Amino acid sequence: MALIVQKYGGTSVGSPERIRRVAARVVAAHDAGHDVVVVVSAMGATTEELLHLAGEVSPDPVPRELDMVLTAGEQIANALTAMATAALGIPARSFTGPQAGVLTTTIHGDARIVAVEPRRVRLALDRGEIPFVAGFQGRCRETGEVTTLGRGGSDTTAIALAAALKADVCEICTDVDGVYTADPRTDPSARLLRHVTYAAMRRLAADGAEVLALRSVEYAARCGVTVHVRSSFHDRPGTVMSALPVPVAAGASGRIARRTVVGRAPAPAHGGAEPLPGVPAGSGGRRSPATRPLAPAHPSGGRKAAG
Repeated sequence: MALIVQKYGGTSVGSPERIRRVAARVVAAHDAGHDVVVVVSAMGATTEELLHLAGEVSPDPVPRELDMVLTAGEQIANALTAMATAALGIPARSFTGPQAGVLTTTIHGDARIVAVEPRRVRLALDRGEIPFVAGFQGRCRETGEVTTLGRGGSDTTAIALAAALKADVCEICTDVDGVYTADPRTDPSARLLRHVTYAAMRRLAADGAEVLALRSVEYAARCGVTVHVRSSFHDRPGTVMSALPVPVAAGASGRIARRTVVGRAPAPAHGGAEPLPGVPAGSGGRRSPATRPLAPAHPSGGRKAAG
């Protein structure tokens, strides 16, 4: 049995139907014998709508109040996904970022995670529940204020939780297949990369690649969390990010081109949980601690939850 942190982006939970599909994927992983912790982003364009609404009532929203407004998007999607999971017969419990123990710096709109104290998440797992954590938010210990994490915030939340929980894998489940050598929409020779190192992904993120935000890549590298970026719309393996290559499938990736982009997934089609990449056959699903996977970011900028 493995401990998996899964993160689902806004497109993946963009409608009631998609929320139910995500719930079914989560339950499939649970039924396969894994402990699962789920991080959820706001539905679809919710963050943009909340930003617009704030601008309608104030030309210059107070940063603290804006954070209070924006965190509602993730909390709504998170609770709805927990409800959908409970409707399938599996106990589920939703938490805000602060309730899950995500502690941050003081800067509203662009706070950084300084620690994760996931006591309530562990208790939920011990009770046999699936914990759902709202991404993109935390609490400043010094001020007690709620903060948002800026670009890539939900990805960083998932990676930080995976590190704090010593999870075997952190999966970033999104609307992309993974990292390609070029844009597959314009280049028919583009190949899906099965593995990238932290250093290579850091360079790509710094150069503007939208797969994972730079801050989430740096957190993963610092804590040694393996990240598996994959589509939430099918069960094929995507791209694994780690210090060293992890056996995922035949045909390992070659050199990473500077033009690396994300390839779009095909039309949604639900499927069950897939064996974890890098888990030896006959291991009962348990990964080696050296090969722990993680999650992708939302392609938005500014105050949006990336992913």
